[in-house]
Amino acid sequence: MSCHAMLAESGDGKPEDVPGDGGTHADRSVSSPGSRDGALDALLTHVPRCPLTPSLSPRKRTTSQSKTEPPLLRTNKRTIYTAGRPPWYNVTGTTFKEAFVIGLCGGSASGKTTVANKIIEALDVPWVVLLSMDSFYKVLNKEEQELAAKNEYNFDHPDAFDFELLISVLRKLKKGKSVKVPVYDFTSHCRRKEWKTVYGANVVIFEGILAFANKELLKLLDMKVFVDTDSDIRLIRRLKRDISQRGRDVSGIIKQYNKFVKPAFEQYIEPTVQVADIVVPRGGENFVALDLIVQHVHSQLEKREITVRSALASAHQGQPLPRTLSVLEASPQVRGMHTIIRNKETNRDEFIFYSKRLMRLLIEHALSFLPLEPVSVETPQGGVYEGKRLSGKRITGVSILRAGETMEQALMAVCKDIRLGKILIQTNHDTGEPELHYLRLPKDISEDYVILVDSTVSTGAAALMAVRVLLDHDVPEDKIFLLSLLMAEMGVHSVAYAFPKVRIITTAVDKEVNDQFHIIPGIGNFGDRFFGTDAPSDWCESDDGLIF
Repeated sequence: MSCHAMLAESGDGKPEDVPGDGGTHADRSVSSPGSRDGALDALLTHVPRCPLTPSLSPRKRTTSQSKTEPPLLRTNKRTIYTAGRPPWYNVTGTTFKEAFVIGLCGGSASGKTTVANKIIEALDVPWVVLLSMDSFYKVLNKEEQELAAKNEYNFDHPDAFDFELLISVLRKLKKGKSVKVPVYDFTSHCRRKEWKTVYGANVVIFEGILAFANKELLKLLDMKVFVDTDSDIRLIRRLKRDISQRGRDVSGIIKQYNKFVKPAFEQYIEPTVQVADIVVPRGGENFVALDLIVQHVHSQLEKREITVRSALASAHQGQPLPRTLSVLEASPQVRGMHTIIRNKETNRDEFIFYSKRLMRLLIEHALSFLPLEPVSVETPQGGVYEGKRLSGKRITGVSILRAGETMEQALMAVCKDIRLGKILIQTNHDTGEPELHYLRLPKDISEDYVILVDSTVSTGAAALMAVRVLLDHDVPEDKIFLLSLLMAEMGVHSVAYAFPKVRIITTAVDKEVNDQFHIIPGIGNFGDRFFGTDAPSDWCESDDGLIF
């Protein structure tokens, strides 16, 4: 199986939960006497249909997450992420394809998570999220916690789940938005302070005992799969799980099963098999059913494929430049610096020096477009000065890697205490489309003015994707400022057409883009000239990202 993954980090530098090549579940197991597990393993061998579930480990409580280990291709000069997320929007910037949501329902310990992971492995596509209903248990009050400690609280009843939050999260995730998913602590029966951030899914696999029990929830599911497993096997799995992970005794587990689990299955879970598109007997061992599911998902994903870059290249020709564009005044000083950095004979030291000077002028110019409010201050002489200050909470800078990172130093020099984020977008050589590989955005970025920076913008494909990412993280469009040293008219039109409220600011605009999507007359490969790198013979870098 080929590897597909993307890595993201939260504002505190910790990796976010983002789609990868498979879902995982949290290991919450607690050490327990080996004799108990051994006895249960022996018991499993005498249960009918046991060959269908060989060597099953105790079911672990699932949390909504996915793998974050990035597949890497390392050369002697570069480390490259080998898979990314293709465009999920059209040339207008609006989300064109929603995530395909698979709902997995079944009784407690029926093997839903096993089926989910087998589907993820067989799909072999990037950007898959596993969302667990276990994350959405309601927080218990003191009285309910006391009942839970005595196995007297019904965790299998619909009232035990926060369906309002669950539907809101799944709806946003389906639309491609960044979402925060609660982390439920089954020891204290409350939600942990830190929630998981999940973003960007081509496929969402949602599993839970009551996945089909809510009408609004059913509307969000593109495929409904019921996992049907023998009740004896489900009971034994539950015994193994609760003994190994929660230190409970057999009598307490049996009592809870007979009082709550079995009646809830018969009343709320088993009847929902009627709404299922596919029923999977024997769970994860039913390879025929799993293959049918995977084939259907692949066919649906193929129907949703879109192209962006080629559409951008043929759009907006001959149109006047938009009003949202601001070009730094072409003073003799600015033209002189452009002459130096555009000259192919300029050495690297001079290229860096004059590029940084232009960057600083560009950022100073951009700050004049931020909204200011009047403020009065008292001077040391006791007088009052009527001045201005930023009308907003703060400014965040986000660079489009690799070349956009060169502008971070100028950002920090001009904007004191600015927060920084990064987005890695690369061009897929086979499809010609930009792909999102990595992102790290500060917390609560939706409250900030965001200065998005890249060294050059040719077709606008990478800038379009970066702006879409910011919008998916709830940054208002009119709070986004796109800055670049050099842009092509095509790129300006592409961004302005898709996002008419985004302010576009540059030091110069060139008219043409060639067949390789390079700006003409242009500036060359800005990243290689700035960092002093030379791409290997099989690699090249366009103005909109690394092609591999």
